[in-house]
Amino acid sequence: MGRTIRIFDTTLRDGEQSPGCSMNLNEKIEVARQLESMKVDIIEAGFAIASPGDAAAIAAIADTVHDSTVCSLARCVEKDIDAAYNAIKRANSARIHVFLATSPLHMQYKLKMTPEEVLESVAHNVAYAKKYLDDIEFSAEDSTRSDLDFLCKVFEAAIKAGATTLNIPDTVGYMAPNEYASRVRYLREHTPGIENVILSCHCHNDLGMAVANSLAGVEAGINQIECTINGIGERAGNASMEECVMALRVRRDYYQADTNIDSTQIYRASRMIQTITGVPVAPTKPIIGANAFAHESGIHQHGVLANKQTYEIMTPESVGIPQNAIVLGKHSGRHAFEDRLRTLGYHLDAEKLDKAFAKFKALADKKKVIKDRDLEALVGAVPVSGSERYTLVNFVINSGNSITSTAVVRVKHGDETKERVAASDGPINAAFRAINKIVGRDVVLEDYSLKAMTEGEDAQGEAIVKISVDGDDEIITGRGVAVDIIEASIKAYLNGINKFFME
Repeated sequence: MGRTIRIFDTTLRDGEQSPGCSMNLNEKIEVARQLESMKVDIIEAGFAIASPGDAAAIAAIADTVHDSTVCSLARCVEKDIDAAYNAIKRANSARIHVFLATSPLHMQYKLKMTPEEVLESVAHNVAYAKKYLDDIEFSAEDSTRSDLDFLCKVFEAAIKAGATTLNIPDTVGYMAPNEYASRVRYLREHTPGIENVILSCHCHNDLGMAVANSLAGVEAGINQIECTINGIGERAGNASMEECVMALRVRRDYYQADTNIDSTQIYRASRMIQTITGVPVAPTKPIIGANAFAHESGIHQHGVLANKQTYEIMTPESVGIPQNAIVLGKHSGRHAFEDRLRTLGYHLDAEKLDKAFAKFKALADKKKVIKDRDLEALVGAVPVSGSERYTLVNFVINSGNSITSTAVVRVKHGDETKERVAASDGPINAAFRAINKIVGRDVVLEDYSLKAMTEGEDAQGEAIVKISVDGDDEIITGRGVAVDIIEASIKAYLNGINKFFME
């Protein structure tokens, strides 16, 4: 197999910095569990100094995850490093990740530091972090626009101070693949002691080359790829984990390398991130897009029917995409339901299984047959955010193109049931206004989308809302799934409101 490339997942840190991709505590824990289940080597759980909430989430993940290394980011500042260590100190395996910019542009305009001061800071702060842990990673921010000889000096200083992993980030997605590989090779040839540390890449996608640059880095001697699920991240995003992993796996003959990732969990991880963030992937997204294994052309269809390998270089099953047709119906029991979920890769605790089974029975009353895609949509609709403050009881809509839409919405709040009526220019907006009256908050709809999750006349619709509450700048994502699109929309709206109260 050759080398094993470590996967350093930064979905919970760099990925969450993508606009609209914020997650609450329970959602972060759920994602961390999924990453651990996938056999991710290092989980960058957050940036501890950024906020008390970030520190608390990192600490909770450190308490939850046992098989993956849990990492916190820190600037080359002692208080940052202290905060990082305090957040991860209870982890079975912990890493502190310190960084400092090294490009002339950053040193002059952001840091206002001389090259000599940067060298001193790197040496001091890596050594400071080393007193807490053996596993220390150092990143030279904006390394691809840094002077190569100066970068060699920076990395030498980090190695002497005790760094065990050196990261070569393409912070602004500036590099071309051959250029990035050449830079890695130069650093390997001109940095004393570099043969004793792990080299890492962290590539951004501003020019659409994050994955290509990461793979070029592997060819040049990189042994750790930093990436995110679905490629989420700041600006145009990060290198996509699923693309990096499957490129190495499908082309082991070329790269002579692979990862420890359980690729059958990729699709589930992708769906989880889409569900939590409300950010969908394009149908043409490699590996996990809706069209990734679709064949429209007659020539392609004929070839696939004759032999799948004619037009498929990997199987849908290899990345966890369910292929079964009809699996369950309204007469199916709890055991069959649980068994099918396990087959699909879902292992729910007792509480979530109860909620999922209740949703399944309700769905089975509305759909004649339940397919794997229906189950995937249903399980994704089970809240990962704890108990729901408000739950939908029922609603009545009166609407048409010649009348003002009115909505009567009944919601359960604890032991109390509340009902309100509202009117607007559309049925969904009328329902949202009625809910606002019930919760007594100024909830503003910032964005709304709707799509079919499954096929057929009785397809489940998925509604995604992004809301703000009481004028707060934080945008909260809500998701709802139902056969009726208005019901899905109401559930999504309530889901977002429930998240607000759980913050």
